[in-house]
Amino acid sequence: MSEPLTEPLAVAAAGTPAPAARRGVWRTLRRRPLFWVAAAVLTVLALVAVLPSAFAGWFGHPDPRACDLAASALPPGGGHVLGTDVQGCDVWANAVFGTRASLTVGLLCTALALAVALVVGTLAGYYGGLLDRIVARLTDVFLGFPFLLGAVVMLTSVGTRSAVTVALVLALFSWPTMARLVRGSVRTVRDAPYVEAARAMGLPDRRIIARYVLPNALGPVLAVATTMVGGVIVAESTLTFLGLGLNAPSISWGLQLSSAQSYFQTSPHMLVAPGVVLTITVLAMITLGDVLRDVLDPRGRS
Repeated sequence: MSEPLTEPLAVAAAGTPAPAARRGVWRTLRRRPLFWVAAAVLTVLALVAVLPSAFAGWFGHPDPRACDLAASALPPGGGHVLGTDVQGCDVWANAVFGTRASLTVGLLCTALALAVALVVGTLAGYYGGLLDRIVARLTDVFLGFPFLLGAVVMLTSVGTRSAVTVALVLALFSWPTMARLVRGSVRTVRDAPYVEAARAMGLPDRRIIARYVLPNALGPVLAVATTMVGGVIVAESTLTFLGLGLNAPSISWGLQLSSAQSYFQTSPHMLVAPGVVLTITVLAMITLGDVLRDVLDPRGRS
């Protein structure tokens, strides 16, 4: 009589994805030029956000708050490669230091929304039943509020609006969509042969979820989360532009755009730096998310 299969062998016999499959995903991913372009851009932006002082002095004054009203709205040239704003502050330095606030809002909001979505969506998708119906109605309530309108209502009741505050408010209205995605991914995995094999071996649910369900359900979720970072950065810039997001003394691209909107015809250079950096950042995030989605979808592999 043969000995019972150990846990790894039993699950492998039931059809669990092998480590070679994950290595195959990486091999496919690294052959995509767009992946490397987006990764390079985001790496540079991360370095700028962590060490803004090291980059701000390259093409202008290293201190974004060293302003001179006598040098108000100077065009590009001289000691200010991108010119100065209406307060005489270096546009390049403000764009560099604004990277930290914008990326902080985007990453923190996405991380919080993803954490809530993983807990709520996994429980609803794995157990179903009454819990699934409660989560479905709860997400319906939050999705009933338009994203930006709900953020406007919340932010107008907040006194000091820092990057953390804005991220928390945006996360409050971002998690339901991601929770539904997690729920759908978990539902497609929970009845897979390797999950059934783990149940048959008597493994506890928490171990099955952590070891077999989530690792195989996170692919599309991570791809959407990457794209979501870009969307959150745009939302923060939009709210700040409207005077409802970050406020001084914070430095962000949205604040730069807001202060420059009245001077577009006479000093368009004030809009160029924050607008270009914002566009590049969002495009890099969206591109990386699209590449991940194509690679993690078996139909998109070559």
